[in-house]
Amino acid sequence: MKTVVYSYYVLDIVHRGHLKMLRNAKKAAGPNGVSVVGILTKEAVMEKKKKPILSFDERMNLAESISFVDMVVAQDTYSPMVNLKKIKPDIAFESDSHAPEDIKEVEEYMSSIGGRVIVVPYYPYMSSTKIKEQITNIGHVVDVDREKKV
Repeated sequence: MKTVVYSYYVLDIVHRGHLKMLRNAKKAAGPNGVSVVGILTKEAVMEKKKKPILSFDERMNLAESISFVDMVVAQDTYSPMVNLKKIKPDIAFESDSHAPEDIKEVEEYMSSIGGRVIVVPYYPYMSSTKIKEQITNIGHVVDVDREKKV
């Protein structure tokens, strides 16, 4: 029986943190397992974050092109619960950047179906939000004491 692993992403800007998590999800699935990746729709992202720069189709195509990914599905809510209940994976990946109560909900569900959760650390220096801020501020000098552009 194949091990199925579920992880989910906005994937607006692909960075090393994403690739590490995707690689680890595939490794957890094993050589014959399946790594299923949920890509949040624009509406799902906007439940908690700003609108993505890339379209949903572009983000899906990015995910499909990554060698650690076996299957890509849409995730219509910020929470992975709807997809977890449909897919019933053996392992769900979560980020410790998510709210503890959200992680607990995933852990309780996965336990109820005999699965488990792997919570991976969030690395703020590998953040799409930080990368977008750096791109936005290119060419601007920022007064860090007053935190505004001069």
